Amino acid sequence: MRVLLLMLTSVLVGSPAYAQSEQVRRGPAPGWATQSGLLPVPEVVDGPMFVRRQDAEVHLSDQGQAQYIASRIKILQSAALQLGNISIAWNPQAGAPIVHKIDVIRDGQVTDVLSQASFEVLRREGQLEEARLDGVLTAVLRVPDLRVGDELEIEFTTFVSDPTLKRNQSGLLIIAPSPSPGRYHLGLSWDQGREPKLKMTPDMAAAMVKGERSVDFRFDNPATVSPPKDAPPRYQWQRTVEFTDFTDWASISRHFAPLYAKAATLAPDSSVKREAKRIAAAQAGPLDRARAALKLVQQDVRYIYVGLNSGNLTPSSADETWQRRYGDCKGKTSLLLALLQELGIEAEPVIVSSGGDDGLEQRLPIPQFFDHVLVRAHIDGATYWLDGTLPPVAQPSARPIFPVNWGLPLTAEGSNLERLPPKPLTTPDEINLFEIDARAGFDKPARIVSTHIVRGVQGLQEQLQFSTVTSGQLLEAFRQRAVGETWQTIDDVRWRYDEKAEASILTISGVGAIDWDDDGDGAKSLSLPGGGFSPPERRVRADDQNKELPFYTAPEYICHVTTVQLPSSTQPRQWSSAASYDAHLFGRNYYRAWELRDGAVRMVRGSRIEQAEIDAATAQRDNARIAGFDNSMGWISYKPTGRKASVGDGATVPATYDFDWTAKDVPCAVATKRP
Repeated sequence: MRVLLLMLTSVLVGSPAYAQSEQVRRGPAPGWATQSGLLPVPEVVDGPMFVRRQDAEVHLSDQGQAQYIASRIKILQSAALQLGNISIAWNPQAGAPIVHKIDVIRDGQVTDVLSQASFEVLRREGQLEEARLDGVLTAVLRVPDLRVGDELEIEFTTFVSDPTLKRNQSGLLIIAPSPSPGRYHLGLSWDQGREPKLKMTPDMAAAMVKGERSVDFRFDNPATVSPPKDAPPRYQWQRTVEFTDFTDWASISRHFAPLYAKAATLAPDSSVKREAKRIAAAQAGPLDRARAALKLVQQDVRYIYVGLNSGNLTPSSADETWQRRYGDCKGKTSLLLALLQELGIEAEPVIVSSGGDDGLEQRLPIPQFFDHVLVRAHIDGATYWLDGTLPPVAQPSARPIFPVNWGLPLTAEGSNLERLPPKPLTTPDEINLFEIDARAGFDKPARIVSTHIVRGVQGLQEQLQFSTVTSGQLLEAFRQRAVGETWQTIDDVRWRYDEKAEASILTISGVGAIDWDDDGDGAKSLSLPGGGFSPPERRVRADDQNKELPFYTAPEYICHVTTVQLPSSTQPRQWSSAASYDAHLFGRNYYRAWELRDGAVRMVRGSRIEQAEIDAATAQRDNARIAGFDNSMGWISYKPTGRKASVGDGATVPATYDFDWTAKDVPCAVATKRP
């Protein structure tokens, strides 16, 4: 995808392309490029530099895309000298970059930098530590003797010709939200017969100048723009122009489907077929077979991004991926599809955007909006999502592990975007269990057990982190880090990943001093860990922002469960607690419940987003309710003269030790929405 982000940057980077030359060339600027006039430097300038002009233009032709970048920048402070570190990156198959000019202007005198310095071409395989093979070359040049007060002028053109997309071209033009002061020009032009579809935000439409085969956007000192505060992500699109040759989403589906069908086709003597037979012999049911196939791809094929040659968008074949035992999401998907096909399981690839896709249905069909591909399998009337790039503990799931809202199935007939409707959160993403055994007395150290249960992406990240260390190393690490805070000693640290519960579970056991507050006359009180809520912030926007847009909170569900086994010398009638409550503000359920039973105070506190988006009227109503929000901490209190227990309001609350908190349905929040 071609993205022109018009902004001040210390590194000018051409998008990855596939070229036949490995050297930077010199030559004149292309005829389709137009330079802006120089904007005079004002007497007073904020910031380290002033952009006298910056032109960023894309040209579309049968040979692909060309991007022209030209800028002349006045350096006002030493912080801007980094502009002299010039870097141009490309992938050698569509044509090496052409540098037209690099000049330094000082006191009216022009110095041709390229007459005294040259680019050094490097291979960027330094990204191997990030599991990437992309073949990208980087040309670097450090402008000598660059000083404050100089003007630096740079012009170059880079090229892209993607063999996977062929004649189809697409991309974005963007003006950054907060560019440095100066003159900016974005442009898109095309050869006869190459006019793309265009869509732009209203601010760009107002600035557009339409030519016969071009569109231009010019700004002097563009204002800083901010997305509407707390609005859903789709409203963050500002100063953006989309362009594409694809007619609709179905045309993208049809374009990529044959690539995956071909990649998943096995050779007659393929060793992948033998693996499928082995799985079929060992597993009776289709779901168990799908699990085994997924684990094979996850466990026996390591993840490496492969962007060599046409690999940026074209999947490697299943046989090739299995033979070399590494692949990216595309190669792993091809292998998984091949296995499922051999096992008689219906499945198709679905491309998604793992980094956020709210509002994708409003965008033009641009394939590079997607950065990941999954397998969707249909087994016994149910749908399962399989991701070969995840750790081998990740199972086929009813929804993708990553939070995605849209998917594009790749089918021969062509599919449209499909909505993955959000479902209410019924299982917490995170549960913190804290058990305090204070039966020995107020003045004695207590036995403490802390358990952390995490699901989803964070749980898989913990699995990757903790599975690589021994139990002894884990114990020593927590002793070094945690002793001296809550803990006086840590006796045991245990971690496991529960595949059935799809959760990472970390348990720490030891002894710690409990900081009981002395309330006088023998009375004591203690604020329980995880017991209180901070009041929510008001949902308001500045006068220059649209106040009628909805307000958004990312879905989450967090639960704290604390159990205190009370000093044996005390009686239930001597204990009280902070209030229970069940409040709903701004789409979030705030829940806390208490119970005193079997000599222990039990508390559960849940925070769950039940409505990610709320309208402006609801936000205004809840703003007025913040003053009455109960932000009391989770206090329990002991009074020797107490005559009646006052803990909770009759709710039944399980203790940390008498309930399976890895269960899918835990009593951490109420099920119904209340005012």
